[in-house]
Amino acid sequence: MIDKADVVNPVTSVVIPAIIAGVEQVEVVVAHDERATLRVGDVFLKVDADQTRIDVEVEAMALAPIPTPQVLWRKPPVLALAALPGTALGRLGEPSPASAAAWAAAGAAVRMLHDAPLPPWPGRSLDEIASRLDGECEWLVANGVLPADLVARNRQVAEAALRPSTPVFIHGDLQLTHVFVDADEITGVIDWSEASQGDALYDLASLTLGHEEHLGDVVAGYGADVDLDVIRAWWSLRSLLAVRWLVEHGFDPSSPGCEFDVLRSQM
Repeated sequence: MIDKADVVNPVTSVVIPAIIAGVEQVEVVVAHDERATLRVGDVFLKVDADQTRIDVEVEAMALAPIPTPQVLWRKPPVLALAALPGTALGRLGEPSPASAAAWAAAGAAVRMLHDAPLPPWPGRSLDEIASRLDGECEWLVANGVLPADLVARNRQVAEAALRPSTPVFIHGDLQLTHVFVDADEITGVIDWSEASQGDALYDLASLTLGHEEHLGDVVAGYGADVDLDVIRAWWSLRSLLAVRWLVEHGFDPSSPGCEFDVLRSQM
């Protein structure tokens, strides 16, 4: 927390006044060299130097058939969103406080999204994903971040995700912290900047990463047969791709229950 005052984003050097009367503090929700999110009372201010991400987020929320935050106003590079009721489904590396029914409701919401008409912009191609994966695996081994056999095994597991699939409307970054619930009902989903056309199982894998114990609940709510091996492949792939970014932006993928543990579980 910081005292009520002007807040300077380190990327854009834009000053954002604490605009809500009576607010005593501004909470920095997340801040790194790409973007920052601040909470001022019941308003979230997202600051992003890349306006493409903000444009995608706003359009995706308008198209999504599930609850999303209300857009209060936009003044580049700032997007103001209303806070959602409820609490996040959980956090990576911590036991989820949500019930099995809440996880099933999340699965049902994801299915509703995937059944919606496609957004007009494409997602990443399999060739793009495979090329980036190879580069990240090389970096992990060359820099001694993870043992070579652990990287090789997970690269092998990840191969199952790199198969053709019918594209659907995906959230693209469906971490469990981005899904809000209240009384076992979904109150909204946040952070839509990675939304696109893509593989349905990527969203299901993102939601259950590090929480395999709730995979059955999510699949039950989703209401369709899914290939669990492909979901596990996406767990490996997503974790391998995430490590360098997390390390370079001050996060710790070696914390209990996080990406390193996910990768080890595949051994």
